[in-house]
Amino acid sequence: MSLRIFNTLTRAVADFQPLEPGHVRMYVCGMTVYDLCHLGHARSMIAFDVVQRWLKASGYRVTYVRNITDIDDKIIQRALDNGETIRHLTDRMIDALHQDADALGIERPQHEPRATDYVPQMLAMIGRLENRGLAYRSSNGDVNYAVRKFPGYGRLSGKSLDELNAGERVAVESGKNDPLDFVLWKAAKPAEPPDCKWDGPFGPGRPGWHIECSAMSCELLGETFDIHGGGADLQFPHHENEIAQSQGALGQGTFARYWMHNGFINVDNEKMSKSLGNFFTIRDVLQAFDAETVRFFVVRSHYRSPLNYSDVHLQDAKGALRRLYTALQAVPPVPTAIDWANPYAARFKAAMDEDFGTPEAVAVLFDLASEVNRSRSPELAGLLQALGGVLGLLQAEPTAYLQSGAGLDEAAIQAQIQARAEAKVAKNFAEADRIRNALLAAGIVLKDSPAGTTWEAKA
Repeated sequence: MSLRIFNTLTRAVADFQPLEPGHVRMYVCGMTVYDLCHLGHARSMIAFDVVQRWLKASGYRVTYVRNITDIDDKIIQRALDNGETIRHLTDRMIDALHQDADALGIERPQHEPRATDYVPQMLAMIGRLENRGLAYRSSNGDVNYAVRKFPGYGRLSGKSLDELNAGERVAVESGKNDPLDFVLWKAAKPAEPPDCKWDGPFGPGRPGWHIECSAMSCELLGETFDIHGGGADLQFPHHENEIAQSQGALGQGTFARYWMHNGFINVDNEKMSKSLGNFFTIRDVLQAFDAETVRFFVVRSHYRSPLNYSDVHLQDAKGALRRLYTALQAVPPVPTAIDWANPYAARFKAAMDEDFGTPEAVAVLFDLASEVNRSRSPELAGLLQALGGVLGLLQAEPTAYLQSGAGLDEAAIQAQIQARAEAKVAKNFAEADRIRNALLAAGIVLKDSPAGTTWEAKA
């Protein structure tokens, strides 16, 4: 079975065929770095991290680009509020982004372009659009895109021009010929700091949000590439505008061939977002739950499905993940390459080949863990660990993972285990029970077996 992907553009699942055999070129919209990333950002990063991992596991060479927007109105305002330069702010936020992504096991993309490094390419594309009659200079100095002059606008979002609204990040400003038109180049304002202005043929200013991705993807992946990804909230207007810009400048049939959009993370059935104030930063969540639990929470849902966030859901994910690690602790795995002919591996592959079906793939991991517990096979334990690794899971040493987060250090716990053993030898079972209960209250679970007593942190 070959890989099949749901293409937002066609609204259907179709066989995936890259332009260049054996090589996939993928662009994903990244973060606007004015603040810390929240769990909604983590969902998108993890979703496309899994995509690129599966592409590589399937034998493809992957060129993965995830951009950084390091200039826009929110960044400028935040830097002014903080009394720091734009570059200082964005450098700090990019460092924080990397720390959070690394903690979640998200592999770095091959390219992570910053918008401010590609202003000449953006200006060149705007110039082509102006020459083709698709861009015009407005009375306030901005350069805008004439949406109604681009045939097919609305195809990605499935909306007609009459249904669409401006959908800009900022309020519609004067100077536009049509409310649907969007800004390509924003004229500089006298009160703005000098580090947000570039000189160009349209006068001093800065690029609009949408033109960034068109220019950077074209520069790094070519005029036409395989996959363009991002959150469902970017489908309109951002991705719709990218298509209009790119095909307007480069011609019909160019740009992305497959469009992928991950679903939202919801809080009380409402999308998590900074504008609504109902968000939790990645760092907030990692104070309460370990990073692999957060990753597992995201991965066990399909990337296109909405995902409801709550501590209860994360606690459930934590308990489920620990069951997989418990199987690996009981039967130490033998490191092994994945034999895709193995029935469990074949089921896993079939799930992932059907639009990256991680829920079904995770179900295979639990079935395999049950077989490991039954058969005590180190080879199957090795397969469990290897398949988990394809999703960025189960790579920690099992005992270390199960003991992480304990409220006491190892020496103190072992001293209590020894004291309990001595109490049992002395038939002081009340004292033995007291020690067990005290450790449990401290988050330590004791496990007795013929081989002795072991412990793990309470789930």
